[in-house]
Amino acid sequence: MLTDIAIIILVALVGNLIFTRIGLPGILGMITGGVVLGPSGLDLIDPEVLVLLKEFKTVALIVILIRAGLGINRETLNRIGGPAIRMGFVPCIVEGAAVTAASFYLLDLPFFEAGMLGFIIAAVSPAVVVPQMLELKEGGFGKKNEIPTLVLAGASVDDIVAITIFSAFAGLAAGGSVDLVKLLVGVPGGIVLGGAIGVGFGFALVWFFKRYHLRDTKKVILFMIIAVVFYDVCEMQQVKSFVPIAALLGVMAMGFVILEKYDVLANRLAMKFQRIWVLAEILLFVYIGAEVRIGELTGSVVGIGLLILALGLTARSIGVWMSLLRSGLNARERFFCVIAYWPKATVQAAMGAVPLAMVMEGKMTSMTVENGQVILAVAVLAIVVTAPLGAIGIKMAGARLLTQHK
Repeated sequence: MLTDIAIIILVALVGNLIFTRIGLPGILGMITGGVVLGPSGLDLIDPEVLVLLKEFKTVALIVILIRAGLGINRETLNRIGGPAIRMGFVPCIVEGAAVTAASFYLLDLPFFEAGMLGFIIAAVSPAVVVPQMLELKEGGFGKKNEIPTLVLAGASVDDIVAITIFSAFAGLAAGGSVDLVKLLVGVPGGIVLGGAIGVGFGFALVWFFKRYHLRDTKKVILFMIIAVVFYDVCEMQQVKSFVPIAALLGVMAMGFVILEKYDVLANRLAMKFQRIWVLAEILLFVYIGAEVRIGELTGSVVGIGLLILALGLTARSIGVWMSLLRSGLNARERFFCVIAYWPKATVQAAMGAVPLAMVMEGKMTSMTVENGQVILAVAVLAIVVTAPLGAIGIKMAGARLLTQHK
């Protein structure tokens, strides 16, 4: 197992170096390394290591969102609040509806199954988006209107909307029923609840750190333990069936409170988490690459799948533009936000195979194996196409469309 991890890190570092040298985002080199080493490539990663990487993927997401939270102050939040909320809802719902309709007519999927595919595809990838927004933020790009912060805040809400609506369609496809009132109230309620719990934990951490002296390293460990347990509890099926809590937003809220109430410590912790991210991002992006199943892509699905993705991204882009109409952003900044909302990877890697698994386990007898495979194939295609497209687009557009402020 240790040898596998050593090989993963080495290949990821080499991939990162090669892609950086040719002017492409280094994360694409890490994802490519995962594809090469994973089941779609040389199949050199032990299945037990893949399970371990899946857990590390969650830790890596938490690390990057803590970093994001430690960089958002009250003034910034007041400026981006309205647009960020709209960015969290509108693009996801518009794209999900477009992909659902396109899948229904072009792939002949039953409506509920088309809805499942629609909202698997509709989720933006915080794993790809947030690190690049932090790089732009640290470089001073878009600082005047806090563009990177706006995008990463919206992305943290986008996922909970997509996953909640996907779960509703999955329940309907399995022959169950959906409480519409609970769905309409549960999504915004879960977002508010996630943020509120995160704020509560943030105040508790500030109180504890001011009252008891600990080394910063131990503070980081305690912060991580609380964030990971909070995320895991929110992901429990019993909790999700009651209310879908926006755990990722809550994790960001913890960092926000620490920055507001104990800024000296927040800056020190941010430096610690930046160092942790060096290893965490390798494991995160290699896992995403390893989860890509190239063998699921067939000629008949690829052509229609590309058309569906194009329609979905067009709808998402319109949704982003609509969300920012009264935000005070100029056309160049809005266009950057459109591009920044293209990447898909995290949710698609985690959820793409769920419908097929439900069929194989007998939980969804109305769906055929073939339709489950089609949904998985389009999810894989979404990662293969939009992760590099979005990552390259963000890198190029950030420098060209956003004003840099030192």
